[in-house]
Amino acid sequence: MIIGVGTDLANIDRIAGTLERFGDRFRNRVFSDIEQIRAARCRNTVETYAKRWAAKEACSKALGTGLRMGLAWKDMSVRNLRTGQPVMELTGRAAERLKKLTPPGHIATVHVSLTDDRPWAQAFVVIDATPVMTANQMAVAKRIVTDDLVEVRDL
Repeated sequence: MIIGVGTDLANIDRIAGTLERFGDRFRNRVFSDIEQIRAARCRNTVETYAKRWAAKEACSKALGTGLRMGLAWKDMSVRNLRTGQPVMELTGRAAERLKKLTPPGHIATVHVSLTDDRPWAQAFVVIDATPVMTANQMAVAKRIVTDDLVEVRDL
């Protein structure tokens, strides 16, 4: 089930101006070490920062708080899998908020999609909760394979 959706559109030129004006002070306040390393390695550094800014805004909206309730920018961080796929990682109060949103017996997953087309960077975040099968439920579930049919029964 979907428990949160958020989107944000960031102006790349605005982020560039903020980076020029505040430099490391801005970078260190908003972005994790992993995000800063990623941006430094990319040829489109400003776009990389802008997408991550948008992701943090979108994530805070999906959590239902915006950047209120004590959420810190660094509580939400984007890293990339080896395939390049972005992954949102939550710590601190953002992780606490996610835990409160997640129904008992479920595991939450934060999905993030990033894109940019100058002058815009966009992020879309969906948080879903999937029921967890207990060991007992897994033992009870039986798999029956017949010819071309695979059926899973929960008895």
